[in-house]
This record gives sequence, C-alpha cells and structure tokens, in this order.
Amino acid sequence: MSQDSRSGWTRREALGVLGMGAAAAMLPKFASAADLTFPQGAVIRTILRDYKPEELAGGVTLFHEHLSFKDDFMTRWNQYAQDTRRETAAPQGMRSPNPNVATPAARGAAGGGGAAAGGAGRGVGAGAGTARGAAPAATAQPNGFFMTDVDYMTDELVRAKKEGIGCIVDGGHPDMGRNAQFLKTISEKSGMPIVLGGGFYTQPFYPKEISTMSEEQIVRALVKQVEDDPIGVFGEIGSWDDITADERKVFRSIGKAHLQTNLSIFTHTGIPGKSAMEQLDLLEDAGVKPNRICIGHLGNLTPQASGDNTLGVHRAICKRGAFIGFDRQGGPGDTPQVAMVMSLIDAGYADNLLFSADIAGVQSMEKAGGQGYAKTWTVFVPKIKAAGASDAVLHQIMYDNPRRFLAFVPKIKRKY
Repeated sequence: MSQDSRSGWTRREALGVLGMGAAAAMLPKFASAADLTFPQGAVIRTILRDYKPEELAGGVTLFHEHLSFKDDFMTRWNQYAQDTRRETAAPQGMRSPNPNVATPAARGAAGGGGAAAGGAGRGVGAGAGTARGAAPAATAQPNGFFMTDVDYMTDELVRAKKEGIGCIVDGGHPDMGRNAQFLKTISEKSGMPIVLGGGFYTQPFYPKEISTMSEEQIVRALVKQVEDDPIGVFGEIGSWDDITADERKVFRSIGKAHLQTNLSIFTHTGIPGKSAMEQLDLLEDAGVKPNRICIGHLGNLTPQASGDNTLGVHRAICKRGAFIGFDRQGGPGDTPQVAMVMSLIDAGYADNLLFSADIAGVQSMEKAGGQGYAKTWTVFVPKIKAAGASDAVLHQIMYDNPRRFLAFVPKIKRKY
C-alpha cells in the first residue's frame, strides 16, 4: 500500500510488527522501561491519581488529544479561523485543531493527516500485509454533542485502551470549555488514565480580563487552577496567528507558573509552526528548562511559518533540548510528516519527538466510522515503521518520550 492509504494496526498487530511478540501483550512493562530514570518523587498526575512513571510503561501515551470541549468551541474556532484568513490573506490559512475536521476554514489547507468526515478504512499497517477492508458503517451517534455524552466517550476510550493506548493527555482548559468532572467520570468508567491540562489557550479565547491583568495576576490564576484541580501539564498554550502582546504576556506567565508548579508545557502554534522559536524563547527566558517544553503542530509546519526552512526550525528546537510535537496526523496527508520524522530520527533527534493526533471532531470516533483515539498508534506509527524506523526507536517515541515529558516532582499537593 502507499503511505497515504488509510490503514491501521490492531494492538496485537502493533506488538507483533514492532518485534515485541505476543507474549509482550501480557507484560505490565516493557524491558526498555528499566533503562529510564526519573527524579525521585516524580509522578505523572492524572485526573484520578498520581502514577509513578514506571506504572504507565506498558501502554502508549498520547501527549495531545481532546476529550472535552463546550459544544460551541469548534463553531467559534472555525469562525475565528475564517476571519483570520480574510484579514491576513494567508494562502494556506488557519487550520482546524485537527485535520480530521473538514470545515470550510480548514478545507484545502496544506499538511494534515486526518481522514475527511465519514471515516476511513481499517487495515494492516503500511508494508505489513494486506488491508482488512473498509471501515464498517457508523453504528451509533452520540446523544447530543459527543464530548458531553459519557457513554459514547467511555466506549471510545475502552476501544482505544484495547488497541494499546495506556494514557491520554487532554489539552483543554476552562477557556476552551473543558469539563474536569466529565473527564473524571469517563476515566473512571473506561479505566483510561487521563492527564488534565491547564492554562489559557490563545488570544480569541482568552477571558476578556486577560488584557488588563498583570503577569503576576495571571500567574496566580494559573496556580489556582493547579490548586483547584489535579492538573498534570500546562497545555495547550498557544499563539493564534502572529503572536500578540497578550499572548507573550501569557507565555511569560506560564513560564513563571511552571517554576511554582513544576508542570511541563506544550504549545499550539497558529499557522502550524508560526512563532515556534519565539514561544521557546519566551518560556526559556522565564526560566523553563527546554526539556520541559514541547512546541506543537510542527508536523504541519508551513513554508509561511518557517520561511521554507522547515527542517531547520525542527533541528534548532531539538538542538536546544525541547520536544517537538507531531500532533495532527493519522490519514492521507501523512507522507510529508513521515519524511520529516525520518529526517529527525536519522539526525539523532528521536529523543525529542512526541506524537499525538489532536482529535477534535466526532467523525474521528470509531463509532462514527473513524479511527478513534488510537489512530496515532494504529495508523501513523506503521508508516514510520515502513519508512525504516527501528522497533526500539518507535517504542522510545511512543512509550518513553511522553513519560519523560510528563513526569514531574509536584510542588503543589493535589486535593483529591
């Protein structure tokens, strides 16, 4: 099959093709987990409890997904995106948070990896056999907005868990309409550990008072989020288009809040990759070590954002020790991302890679005919494998790197 074919692995196929064998599926940890070391007292904080990083070694961790929005979030997102395209006349425009969302604002944008609405076939990983056929027709629709339907979302997480996903980071926070109690409920019902994100998103979504707040006031608001809820990471923290004065203020505040909480940070770059270097500069200048930072959406880095220097931006960030996020993939637009990933692996930067899919639309759900929350693992990773990545490197990227990124020694005790 071509690398753009809509194919995927089951959990058993993934374990087998990666050379781990059927017996590995029965083990709570993989052997390489013993090679990792974490600071004394480090945890990965999920909405239900704190885990030792070693406890999550037996499954894939997805560092940037969405499980909870307000029902009007994507409507607002797409309207802001259309307004930005008109104002900037950007030839590639703003993209949806997930290329699976085939909205008017996102249609035709460069890059992206998701399937169009309606889902995609589910087969064996690229280069690993013959396809198993097209996806079944959608079997269920959510009761109202899918990210408020407990049973619907619980079922999707159960499916993802069966396919090898061991932990999911939810990249929402209050200004995106994230509901912490909803996430707690679906985590309890599905058995899927969920890391709760915190922070402020981007300029169009900020509370109106952000513009008049001082940095110290914003820091106090961020720390209060961490005190009130079991937040395990700051993210996604973004710039919408060209980074604004308010967004710079928020980035500096996030850096200061990191110093008070020890939480890692992952970012959103507007036109993918735009302001990537400045985001890293702002956080480092505030005192954040680069290995606690992931600059997001760099798998879809556009020439407009990189000045036709895509790999140069990637490598510059990696050289400084930060992670880069390939977090919008798993479909027919994956080919350029596979080439980027292989270039970075060949250059020795596998330690700096994080993969996820940034799912935002119901059409990505398995019950709606999509590939579900496991698609980074079942669709994208097989393409990297087929391109020549070793089993050890793929295990490192999917199992080890996210735990290194998320693990922290808490400075604020969780309430519950």
